[in-house]
Amino acid sequence: MEATTLIPAEKERYQKHLNLPELGPAGQLRLKNARVLVVGAGGLGCPVLLYLTAAGVGTIGLIDPDVVALSNLQRQVLYTTDEVGKPKVKMAVSHLNRLNPDLTFDTYNMALEIGNARSIIEKYDIVVDCTDNFTVRYLVNDMCVLLGKPFVYGAIHRFEGQVAVLNASLPDGGRGPTYRCIFPEEPNSIEIPNCNDTGVLGVLPGVIGTYQASEVIKLITGIGQPLNEHLLMIDVLSMGQQKVKIKRRADADELAQQGLSKAGARPASVDSGPQKITPAELADRLAQGESIFLLDVRERPEYDLCHLDGAVLIPVGMIPNNRKRIPTDRPVVVYCHHGIRSANVAQYLYAQDGLTNLYNLDGGINAWAREIEPEMAVY
Repeated sequence: MEATTLIPAEKERYQKHLNLPELGPAGQLRLKNARVLVVGAGGLGCPVLLYLTAAGVGTIGLIDPDVVALSNLQRQVLYTTDEVGKPKVKMAVSHLNRLNPDLTFDTYNMALEIGNARSIIEKYDIVVDCTDNFTVRYLVNDMCVLLGKPFVYGAIHRFEGQVAVLNASLPDGGRGPTYRCIFPEEPNSIEIPNCNDTGVLGVLPGVIGTYQASEVIKLITGIGQPLNEHLLMIDVLSMGQQKVKIKRRADADELAQQGLSKAGARPASVDSGPQKITPAELADRLAQGESIFLLDVRERPEYDLCHLDGAVLIPVGMIPNNRKRIPTDRPVVVYCHHGIRSANVAQYLYAQDGLTNLYNLDGGINAWAREIEPEMAVY
């Protein structure tokens, strides 16, 4: 049941909002009754969650499968050092509840996948795309198009970021552009830039995430002019900004449906694709003397800091030109820092060469150090 009034404590808490004629009590009541899903509790998700919580969005859903890592803390400002290794959604909500205890938080300690996307997304009015995973981003787009939900897109790379409001209702009764109107096809996993490879300025997700939160508030309250048909690009080194006009493609709905169909077909090939191997399983097989090719896909400074004995270093960007160096006659275990880059490489090698001897080290060398070799240097 929707709330029809603000209680005295809410009037005090949101006084500065109530003093804005454009927003006022009616706008604050819309925030109180709103339901927003935030996909990803990383660099972008942290500022989005903080500001939506502070603004009084009544129900906030949060989905993320990851745990806090020490390397997150340079930009993911919701977490603290003593929370390393703990689930992000649980830690995030523990802080957000202290900031604003009167809200409802729905937590999903899982990945957003084709099997659960519809049942989760359909519960919310607006989705905020704070993921760094392209497969999830396209899934968010395609499911929001199918369900008629607007979503606020944000992305970061090194010193640059992008923000847009996608699939939103327009004054003429139509809907605005989708993510596939800008980028129709999902890039190959090996081509995807990753902040573990390229780095990212710590404050950048704070800037972009705050823009995303602002767009959500504008959508809910109806104030201002949301980025409904524009892509905003920001460079924090020069503080340059560029706003590019974008239009909805005539085949936007068809592209989304095709994307969902492809996503639904993916599980059929899981058995023949790359598999996961835990640190304990790998340690056991190595101890038994099994001949395993260990492929380290990190960068040279990471390798020099720590690596598995006998591992061959081929950084992600060099994989396409070095595919012949990877054996086909024995198991190949691919690893990186946390298992994300290596999963992309394993999938790429499977897609390009049909290799069926691939394993991704679950949790990467970080998990190996924690579980198998505690004396190993970590970062």
